[in-house]
Amino acid sequence: MTDETTAQTQRMRDVREIEGHLGWLDTITGTSLGVLATASGIYTYLGVSSLLDDTGALSFFAAAAYSIAVSVGIFVFWSYLMRLLPAMQTAASRIGLVLCMLLGSGAIIAMSSWLNAAALAGSAAVEQHLARTVQDYQGALEQSHSVAVAAQGLERDVARVRSTLDDLSQQEAEGNLSGLAGRGAVFRILRQKSAELAGLESQISSQSALVEASFAEGNAILKRMRELTVETGPVEARSVIFSEEAVRLAGVITTLRQLSVAPLVERAAADLAAAVVLPELDGRSADDRNDQQATIASVMDVLGQRAQTLQGAAREVMDLPAPEETAYTPISTADAVIRYAGDFVPSWAGAIAIDLLPAVLVLIIAVAQGAIRTGRRNVPVEDRMTLSELRAAVIALRDVEAVAGPPQPAPPVEARPEATAEDRKGPHPVPLDPERSRS
Repeated sequence: MTDETTAQTQRMRDVREIEGHLGWLDTITGTSLGVLATASGIYTYLGVSSLLDDTGALSFFAAAAYSIAVSVGIFVFWSYLMRLLPAMQTAASRIGLVLCMLLGSGAIIAMSSWLNAAALAGSAAVEQHLARTVQDYQGALEQSHSVAVAAQGLERDVARVRSTLDDLSQQEAEGNLSGLAGRGAVFRILRQKSAELAGLESQISSQSALVEASFAEGNAILKRMRELTVETGPVEARSVIFSEEAVRLAGVITTLRQLSVAPLVERAAADLAAAVVLPELDGRSADDRNDQQATIASVMDVLGQRAQTLQGAAREVMDLPAPEETAYTPISTADAVIRYAGDFVPSWAGAIAIDLLPAVLVLIIAVAQGAIRTGRRNVPVEDRMTLSELRAAVIALRDVEAVAGPPQPAPPVEARPEATAEDRKGPHPVPLDPERSRS
Protein backbone atom coordinates (compact mmCIF):
# COMPACT_ATOMS: atom_id res chain seq x y z
CA MET A 1 0.00 0.00 0.00
CA THR A 2 1.46 3.34 -1.07
CA ASP A 3 1.56 6.50 1.05
CA GLU A 4 -1.08 8.09 -1.20
CA THR A 5 -3.47 5.23 -0.62
CA THR A 6 -2.88 5.39 3.13
CA ALA A 7 -3.59 9.13 3.19
CA GLN A 8 -6.80 8.66 1.18
CA THR A 9 -7.94 5.94 3.56
CA GLN A 10 -7.33 8.20 6.58
CA ARG A 11 -9.20 11.07 4.95
CA MET A 12 -12.16 8.82 4.25
CA ARG A 13 -12.20 7.69 7.87
CA ASP A 14 -12.29 11.34 8.99
CA VAL A 15 -15.06 12.09 6.50
CA ARG A 16 -17.17 9.18 7.71
CA GLU A 17 -16.67 10.27 11.32
CA ILE A 18 -17.88 13.81 10.52
CA GLU A 19 -20.83 12.43 8.57
CA GLY A 20 -21.77 10.27 11.54
CA HIS A 21 -21.73 13.28 13.84
CA LEU A 22 -23.79 15.34 11.41
CA GLY A 23 -26.29 12.49 11.06
CA TRP A 24 -26.80 12.35 14.81
CA LEU A 25 -26.97 16.14 15.18
CA ASP A 26 -29.52 16.36 12.39
CA THR A 27 -31.97 14.44 14.59
CA ILE A 28 -32.02 17.22 17.21
CA THR A 29 -31.46 20.28 15.02
CA GLY A 30 -35.11 20.68 14.02
CA THR A 31 -36.33 20.34 17.59
CA SER A 32 -33.74 22.80 18.89
CA LEU A 33 -34.62 25.32 16.21
CA GLY A 34 -38.30 24.94 17.02
CA VAL A 35 -37.66 25.58 20.72
CA LEU A 36 -35.66 28.74 19.95
CA ALA A 37 -38.34 30.00 17.56
CA THR A 38 -41.08 29.31 20.12
CA ALA A 39 -39.20 31.09 22.90
CA SER A 40 -38.67 34.11 20.66
CA GLY A 41 -42.37 34.08 19.80
CA ILE A 42 -43.36 34.08 23.47
CA TYR A 43 -41.19 37.09 24.28
CA THR A 44 -42.41 38.79 21.13
CA TYR A 45 -45.98 38.27 22.34
CA LEU A 46 -45.13 39.93 25.66
CA GLY A 47 -43.51 42.85 23.85
CA VAL A 48 -46.44 43.34 21.50
CA SER A 49 -48.91 43.15 24.39
CA SER A 50 -47.11 46.02 26.13
CA LEU A 51 -47.64 48.20 23.04
CA LEU A 52 -51.37 47.60 22.68
CA ASP A 53 -53.64 49.86 24.68
CA ASP A 54 -56.68 47.61 24.52
CA THR A 55 -56.72 44.41 26.57
CA GLY A 56 -59.68 42.74 24.87
CA ALA A 57 -59.93 39.59 22.80
CA LEU A 58 -58.98 41.38 19.58
CA SER A 59 -55.71 42.61 21.07
CA PHE A 60 -54.96 39.11 22.36
CA PHE A 61 -55.49 37.54 18.94
CA ALA A 62 -53.49 40.31 17.26
CA ALA A 63 -50.51 39.78 19.56
CA ALA A 64 -50.79 35.99 19.29
CA ALA A 65 -50.95 36.13 15.49
CA TYR A 66 -47.90 38.36 15.32
CA SER A 67 -45.88 36.16 17.67
CA ILE A 68 -46.85 32.98 15.77
CA ALA A 69 -45.86 34.62 12.50
CA VAL A 70 -42.49 35.54 14.01
CA SER A 71 -41.90 31.99 15.27
CA VAL A 72 -42.80 30.43 11.92
CA GLY A 73 -40.69 32.96 10.02
CA ILE A 74 -37.63 32.33 12.20
CA PHE A 75 -38.00 28.54 11.93
CA VAL A 76 -38.46 28.54 8.15
CA PHE A 77 -35.70 31.07 7.52
CA TRP A 78 -33.02 29.20 9.47
CA SER A 79 -34.21 25.83 8.15
CA TYR A 80 -33.64 27.06 4.60
CA LEU A 81 -30.17 28.30 5.41
CA MET A 82 -29.15 25.15 7.31
CA ARG A 83 -30.00 23.06 4.27
CA LEU A 84 -28.87 25.31 1.44
CA LEU A 85 -25.82 27.26 2.58
CA PRO A 86 -23.64 24.24 3.50
CA ALA A 87 -24.51 22.63 0.14
CA MET A 88 -23.27 25.54 -1.97
CA GLN A 89 -20.19 24.66 -4.04
CA THR A 90 -19.13 28.00 -5.57
CA ALA A 91 -17.96 31.17 -3.88
CA ALA A 92 -20.60 33.26 -5.66
CA SER A 93 -23.46 31.11 -4.37
CA ARG A 94 -22.06 31.16 -0.84
CA ILE A 95 -21.68 34.95 -0.87
CA GLY A 96 -25.23 35.30 -2.19
CA LEU A 97 -26.69 33.19 0.60
CA VAL A 98 -24.58 34.94 3.22
CA LEU A 99 -25.98 38.27 2.03
CA CYS A 100 -29.47 36.80 2.26
CA MET A 101 -28.67 35.63 5.80
CA LEU A 102 -27.55 39.13 6.79
CA LEU A 103 -30.70 40.66 5.27
CA GLY A 104 -32.92 38.14 7.03
CA SER A 105 -31.10 38.67 10.34
CA GLY A 106 -31.78 42.40 10.09
CA ALA A 107 -35.45 41.68 9.42
CA ILE A 108 -35.60 39.36 12.44
CA ILE A 109 -34.07 42.04 14.67
CA ALA A 110 -36.56 44.58 13.35
CA MET A 111 -39.64 42.42 13.86
CA SER A 112 -38.71 40.43 16.95
CA SER A 113 -35.50 41.25 18.82
CA TRP A 114 -36.47 44.73 20.00
CA LEU A 115 -39.79 43.37 21.24
CA ASN A 116 -37.93 40.59 23.05
CA ALA A 117 -35.74 43.24 24.69
CA ALA A 118 -38.87 45.15 25.68
CA ALA A 119 -40.24 42.01 27.34
CA LEU A 120 -36.93 41.30 29.09
CA ALA A 121 -36.09 44.79 30.32
CA GLY A 122 -39.15 46.94 29.55
CA SER A 123 -40.12 47.64 33.16
CA ALA A 124 -36.53 48.37 34.15
CA ALA A 125 -36.19 50.74 31.19
CA VAL A 126 -39.33 52.64 32.20
CA GLU A 127 -37.99 52.89 35.76
CA GLN A 128 -34.76 54.21 34.28
CA HIS A 129 -36.79 56.84 32.46
CA LEU A 130 -38.51 57.81 35.72
CA ALA A 131 -35.14 58.05 37.48
CA ARG A 132 -33.71 60.27 34.71
CA THR A 133 -36.80 62.47 34.92
CA VAL A 134 -36.36 62.82 38.69
CA GLN A 135 -32.77 63.91 38.14
CA ASP A 136 -33.88 66.51 35.59
CA TYR A 137 -36.54 67.86 37.91
CA GLN A 138 -34.10 67.93 40.81
CA GLY A 139 -31.62 69.93 38.75
CA ALA A 140 -34.33 72.38 37.68
CA LEU A 141 -35.57 72.76 41.26
CA GLU A 142 -32.10 73.36 42.66
CA GLN A 143 -31.25 75.84 39.90
CA SER A 144 -34.50 77.76 40.45
CA HIS A 145 -33.83 77.84 44.19
CA SER A 146 -30.26 79.04 43.62
CA VAL A 147 -31.47 81.90 41.45
CA ALA A 148 -34.15 82.82 43.99
CA VAL A 149 -31.64 82.75 46.86
CA ALA A 150 -29.19 84.85 44.85
CA ALA A 151 -31.99 87.35 44.25
CA GLN A 152 -32.73 87.39 47.96
CA GLY A 153 -29.09 88.32 48.46
CA LEU A 154 -29.85 91.63 46.77
CA GLU A 155 -31.54 92.62 50.02
CA ARG A 156 -28.12 93.38 51.48
CA ASP A 157 -27.25 95.65 48.54
CA VAL A 158 -30.53 97.50 48.90
CA ALA A 159 -29.98 97.82 52.65
CA ARG A 160 -26.50 99.22 52.07
CA VAL A 161 -27.80 101.91 49.68
CA ARG A 162 -30.64 102.73 52.06
CA SER A 163 -28.19 103.03 54.93
CA THR A 164 -26.10 105.42 52.85
CA LEU A 165 -29.13 107.61 52.18
CA ASP A 166 -30.08 107.54 55.89
CA ASP A 167 -26.59 108.69 56.81
CA LEU A 168 -26.73 111.49 54.26
CA SER A 169 -30.14 112.56 55.52
CA GLN A 170 -28.82 112.61 59.09
CA GLN A 171 -25.88 114.75 57.99
CA GLU A 172 -28.25 117.09 56.19
CA ALA A 173 -30.38 117.37 59.31
CA GLU A 174 -27.27 118.43 61.18
CA GLY A 175 -26.32 120.89 58.47
CA ASN A 176 -23.22 119.07 57.26
CA LEU A 177 -24.28 118.82 53.59
CA SER A 178 -25.90 121.99 52.39
CA GLY A 179 -24.86 123.97 55.45
CA LEU A 180 -28.50 124.47 56.43
CA ALA A 181 -29.45 122.43 59.47
CA GLY A 182 -32.97 121.05 59.59
CA ARG A 183 -35.33 119.07 57.40
CA GLY A 184 -35.29 121.08 54.24
CA ALA A 185 -35.55 120.14 50.54
CA VAL A 186 -32.34 118.06 50.48
CA PHE A 187 -33.39 116.17 53.59
CA ARG A 188 -36.81 115.38 52.10
CA ILE A 189 -35.26 114.00 48.86
CA LEU A 190 -32.93 111.72 50.81
CA ARG A 191 -35.74 110.50 53.03
CA GLN A 192 -37.96 109.95 49.99
CA LYS A 193 -35.47 107.62 48.32
CA SER A 194 -34.61 105.94 51.62
CA ALA A 195 -38.29 105.14 52.15
CA GLU A 196 -38.54 103.65 48.66
CA LEU A 197 -35.55 101.40 49.30
CA ALA A 198 -36.91 100.45 52.72
CA GLY A 199 -40.14 99.30 51.08
CA LEU A 200 -38.17 97.30 48.51
CA GLU A 201 -36.07 95.77 51.25
CA SER A 202 -39.16 94.80 53.19
CA GLN A 203 -40.68 93.20 50.09
CA ILE A 204 -37.53 91.17 49.44
CA SER A 205 -37.40 90.06 53.04
CA SER A 206 -41.03 88.91 53.01
CA GLN A 207 -40.35 86.54 50.11
CA SER A 208 -37.56 84.63 51.87
CA ALA A 209 -40.07 82.48 53.70
CA LEU A 210 -41.97 81.82 50.46
CA VAL A 211 -38.78 80.72 48.70
CA GLU A 212 -37.85 78.29 51.45
CA ALA A 213 -41.39 76.94 51.69
CA SER A 214 -41.54 76.32 47.94
CA PHE A 215 -38.14 74.63 47.98
CA ALA A 216 -39.20 72.38 50.86
CA GLU A 217 -42.39 71.44 49.01
CA GLY A 218 -40.39 70.64 45.89
CA ASN A 219 -38.05 68.37 47.84
CA ALA A 220 -41.02 66.55 49.34
CA ILE A 221 -42.44 65.94 45.88
CA LEU A 222 -39.04 64.73 44.67
CA LYS A 223 -38.89 62.28 47.55
CA ARG A 224 -42.27 60.87 46.58
CA MET A 225 -41.18 60.58 42.94
CA ARG A 226 -38.05 58.67 43.96
CA GLU A 227 -40.19 56.29 46.00
CA LEU A 228 -42.40 55.66 42.98
CA THR A 229 -39.33 54.86 40.92
CA VAL A 230 -38.19 51.99 43.15
CA GLU A 231 -41.53 50.72 44.46
CA THR A 232 -42.76 47.24 43.60
CA GLY A 233 -45.77 46.61 41.44
CA PRO A 234 -46.72 47.34 37.82
CA VAL A 235 -44.73 50.22 36.43
CA GLU A 236 -47.74 51.49 34.43
CA ALA A 237 -49.72 52.30 37.60
CA ARG A 238 -46.71 53.97 39.18
CA SER A 239 -46.16 56.03 36.05
CA VAL A 240 -49.64 57.55 36.39
CA ILE A 241 -48.97 58.72 39.96
CA PHE A 242 -45.50 59.85 38.90
CA SER A 243 -47.02 62.01 36.18
CA GLU A 244 -49.30 63.71 38.70
CA GLU A 245 -46.38 64.45 41.02
CA ALA A 246 -44.37 65.78 38.08
CA VAL A 247 -47.12 68.29 37.29
CA ARG A 248 -47.09 69.49 40.92
CA LEU A 249 -43.32 69.83 40.90
CA ALA A 250 -43.40 71.80 37.66
CA GLY A 251 -45.74 74.27 39.37
CA VAL A 252 -43.36 74.61 42.33
CA ILE A 253 -40.44 75.31 39.98
CA THR A 254 -42.48 77.97 38.19
CA THR A 255 -43.33 79.55 41.56
CA LEU A 256 -39.66 79.70 42.49
CA ARG A 257 -38.88 81.44 39.23
CA GLN A 258 -41.54 84.03 39.91
CA LEU A 259 -40.24 84.61 43.45
CA SER A 260 -36.95 85.93 42.12
CA VAL A 261 -36.80 89.64 42.99
CA ALA A 262 -33.93 90.43 40.66
CA PRO A 263 -36.17 92.01 37.97
CA LEU A 264 -37.93 94.03 40.69
CA VAL A 265 -34.63 95.33 42.07
CA GLU A 266 -33.41 96.15 38.58
CA ARG A 267 -36.52 98.27 37.88
CA ALA A 268 -36.34 99.94 41.31
CA ALA A 269 -32.69 100.84 40.72
CA ALA A 270 -33.57 102.39 37.37
CA ASP A 271 -36.23 104.52 39.09
CA LEU A 272 -33.93 105.49 41.95
CA ALA A 273 -32.38 108.43 40.14
CA ALA A 274 -34.84 108.89 37.29
CA ALA A 275 -38.06 109.22 39.28
CA VAL A 276 -37.42 111.95 41.85
CA VAL A 277 -39.99 114.42 43.12
CA LEU A 278 -37.95 117.56 43.66
CA PRO A 279 -39.33 119.69 46.52
CA GLU A 280 -39.40 123.45 46.44
CA LEU A 281 -36.22 125.04 47.66
CA ASP A 282 -36.92 126.57 51.05
CA GLY A 283 -33.74 128.57 51.64
CA ARG A 284 -34.29 132.05 53.07
CA SER A 285 -31.86 133.71 50.75
CA ALA A 286 -30.69 133.16 47.21
CA ASP A 287 -27.35 131.87 48.47
CA ASP A 288 -29.10 129.29 50.63
CA ARG A 289 -31.20 128.17 47.73
CA ASN A 290 -28.11 127.95 45.52
CA ASP A 291 -26.42 125.79 48.16
CA GLN A 292 -29.48 123.57 48.31
CA GLN A 293 -29.53 123.26 44.54
CA ALA A 294 -25.88 122.29 44.46
CA THR A 295 -26.39 119.74 47.23
CA ILE A 296 -29.40 118.25 45.44
CA ALA A 297 -27.29 117.88 42.30
CA SER A 298 -24.63 116.08 44.33
CA VAL A 299 -27.28 113.87 45.91
CA MET A 300 -28.65 113.01 42.46
CA ASP A 301 -25.15 112.01 41.36
CA VAL A 302 -24.85 109.78 44.41
CA LEU A 303 -28.27 108.27 43.69
CA GLY A 304 -27.22 107.59 40.09
CA GLN A 305 -24.06 105.81 41.21
CA ARG A 306 -25.97 103.72 43.76
CA ALA A 307 -28.62 102.95 41.14
CA GLN A 308 -25.95 101.65 38.73
CA THR A 309 -24.52 99.48 41.49
CA LEU A 310 -27.91 97.98 42.25
CA GLN A 311 -28.66 97.47 38.56
CA GLY A 312 -25.34 95.67 38.06
CA ALA A 313 -26.02 93.35 40.99
CA ALA A 314 -29.54 92.64 39.75
CA ARG A 315 -28.32 91.91 36.22
CA GLU A 316 -25.74 89.47 37.55
CA VAL A 317 -28.55 87.53 39.18
CA MET A 318 -30.72 87.75 36.09
CA ASP A 319 -27.84 86.52 33.91
CA LEU A 320 -27.52 83.34 35.92
CA PRO A 321 -28.37 80.28 33.76
CA ALA A 322 -32.06 79.60 33.95
CA PRO A 323 -33.15 76.03 34.71
CA GLU A 324 -33.95 73.95 31.68
CA GLU A 325 -37.55 73.34 30.86
CA THR A 326 -38.39 69.92 32.25
CA ALA A 327 -41.52 67.95 31.50
CA TYR A 328 -42.30 64.32 32.12
CA THR A 329 -43.34 62.40 29.01
CA PRO A 330 -44.93 58.97 29.54
CA ILE A 331 -43.12 56.29 27.57
CA SER A 332 -43.88 52.68 26.64
CA THR A 333 -41.62 49.79 27.54
CA ALA A 334 -40.50 49.29 23.92
CA ASP A 335 -39.64 52.97 23.46
CA ALA A 336 -37.84 53.01 26.82
CA VAL A 337 -35.69 50.03 25.84
CA ILE A 338 -34.71 51.74 22.60
CA ARG A 339 -34.02 55.12 24.23
CA TYR A 340 -31.91 53.65 27.03
CA ALA A 341 -30.41 50.80 25.01
CA GLY A 342 -26.92 51.59 26.29
CA ASP A 343 -28.01 50.86 29.85
CA PHE A 344 -29.45 47.44 28.95
CA VAL A 345 -26.79 45.88 26.76
CA PRO A 346 -27.12 42.39 28.36
CA SER A 347 -30.87 42.36 27.71
CA TRP A 348 -30.37 43.45 24.12
CA ALA A 349 -27.64 40.81 23.67
CA GLY A 350 -29.94 38.09 25.00
CA ALA A 351 -32.87 39.23 22.87
CA ILE A 352 -30.77 39.23 19.71
CA ALA A 353 -28.92 36.01 20.54
CA ILE A 354 -32.11 33.97 20.91
CA ASP A 355 -33.03 34.98 17.34
CA LEU A 356 -29.60 34.82 15.67
CA LEU A 357 -28.06 31.83 17.46
CA PRO A 358 -29.07 29.53 14.55
CA ALA A 359 -26.65 31.52 12.37
CA VAL A 360 -23.81 29.94 14.34
CA LEU A 361 -25.30 26.50 13.68
CA VAL A 362 -25.47 27.31 9.96
CA LEU A 363 -21.79 28.25 9.92
CA ILE A 364 -20.84 25.11 11.87
CA ILE A 365 -22.67 22.88 9.38
CA ALA A 366 -21.09 24.76 6.47
CA VAL A 367 -17.60 24.23 7.89
CA ALA A 368 -18.30 20.53 8.49
CA GLN A 369 -19.64 20.04 4.95
CA GLY A 370 -16.61 21.83 3.57
CA ALA A 371 -14.34 19.46 5.50
CA ILE A 372 -16.26 16.48 4.07
CA ARG A 373 -15.89 17.73 0.51
CA THR A 374 -12.19 18.38 1.03
CA GLY A 375 -11.67 14.88 2.42
CA ARG A 376 -13.41 13.24 -0.55
CA ARG A 377 -11.50 15.19 -3.14
CA ASN A 378 -9.24 13.10 -5.45
CA VAL A 379 -10.44 9.84 -3.86
CA PRO A 380 -11.69 7.18 -6.34
CA VAL A 381 -15.29 6.10 -6.11
CA GLU A 382 -14.43 2.53 -5.17
CA ASP A 383 -12.38 3.80 -2.22
CA ARG A 384 -15.27 5.90 -0.94
CA MET A 385 -17.60 2.92 -0.58
CA THR A 386 -18.11 1.52 2.87
CA LEU A 387 -18.75 -2.13 3.61
CA SER A 388 -22.46 -1.49 3.95
CA GLU A 389 -22.52 0.35 0.63
CA LEU A 390 -20.63 -2.54 -1.04
CA ARG A 391 -23.09 -5.06 0.45
CA ALA A 392 -26.01 -2.99 -0.83
CA ALA A 393 -24.42 -2.85 -4.30
CA VAL A 394 -24.00 -6.64 -4.40
CA ILE A 395 -27.62 -7.18 -3.32
CA ALA A 396 -28.79 -4.73 -5.98
CA LEU A 397 -26.77 -6.56 -8.63
CA ARG A 398 -28.30 -9.89 -7.61
CA ASP A 399 -31.77 -8.40 -7.81
CA VAL A 400 -31.09 -7.18 -11.34
CA GLU A 401 -29.82 -10.60 -12.36
CA ALA A 402 -32.88 -12.25 -10.87
CA VAL A 403 -35.21 -10.05 -12.90
CA ALA A 404 -33.28 -10.54 -16.16
CA GLY A 405 -33.03 -14.36 -15.76
CA PRO A 406 -29.99 -16.65 -16.05
CA PRO A 407 -27.61 -15.89 -18.93
CA GLN A 408 -28.11 -18.01 -22.13
CA PRO A 409 -25.03 -20.12 -23.05
CA ALA A 410 -23.56 -19.55 -26.53
CA PRO A 411 -24.30 -22.30 -29.11
CA PRO A 412 -21.41 -24.81 -29.42
CA VAL A 413 -19.34 -24.71 -32.61
CA GLU A 414 -19.67 -28.15 -34.38
CA ALA A 415 -16.69 -29.63 -36.14
CA ARG A 416 -17.02 -29.58 -39.89
CA PRO A 417 -17.11 -33.22 -41.35
CA GLU A 418 -14.31 -34.29 -43.66
CA ALA A 419 -14.98 -34.24 -47.40
CA THR A 420 -16.23 -37.49 -48.94
CA ALA A 421 -14.95 -39.11 -52.11
CA GLU A 422 -17.84 -37.71 -54.06
CA ASP A 423 -17.09 -34.22 -52.86
CA ARG A 424 -13.53 -34.59 -54.05
CA LYS A 425 -14.74 -35.40 -57.65
CA GLY A 426 -16.16 -32.00 -58.04
CA PRO A 427 -19.64 -30.63 -58.31
CA HIS A 428 -22.49 -32.92 -59.42
CA PRO A 429 -24.34 -32.01 -62.57
CA VAL A 430 -27.67 -30.45 -61.96
CA PRO A 431 -30.48 -32.57 -63.38
CA LEU A 432 -32.87 -30.89 -65.73
CA ASP A 433 -36.46 -30.40 -64.82
CA PRO A 434 -38.53 -33.02 -66.75
CA GLU A 435 -41.18 -30.48 -67.56
CA ARG A 436 -38.72 -27.98 -68.88
CA SER A 437 -37.00 -30.71 -70.91
CA ARG A 438 -40.26 -31.61 -72.61
CA SER A 439 -40.84 -28.13 -73.63
